[in-house]
Amino acid sequence: MAVMNSTFIKYVLVGILNTAIHWSAMGCCVYLLKINQAASNFIGFSLAVTFSFFVNATWTFESKTSLKRYFLFVGFMGLLAYSFGWMGDKLSLEPLLTAAFFSAFSLVCGYLYSKFIIFSVKNT
Repeated sequence: MAVMNSTFIKYVLVGILNTAIHWSAMGCCVYLLKINQAASNFIGFSLAVTFSFFVNATWTFESKTSLKRYFLFVGFMGLLAYSFGWMGDKLSLEPLLTAAFFSAFSLVCGYLYSKFIIFSVKNT
């Protein structure tokens, strides 16, 4: 149980930095470049997820990285990010509200996906 709590705390800490990267990039895309929320959320996510993948692999889960793991992680989380952006566009949500919903959902979903699928011992 202590190991799970330790990895979750590390995941949350990485997630805080990840969120700052994601929100900053998304905000620049929406407000400065006038790109729609779905694409902006995906761009912000892409920058942040790359940071997140490598830091979580090496520090949080103490696991090896590979292109396969990277693309599985980016693909799954990217689809999730785009879906939240699409929903934000359809519901005419404020972009930061869309980002907040995505951040909260992806924290839990991303941790479980990382721990049990991407960086699981059997996947080494």
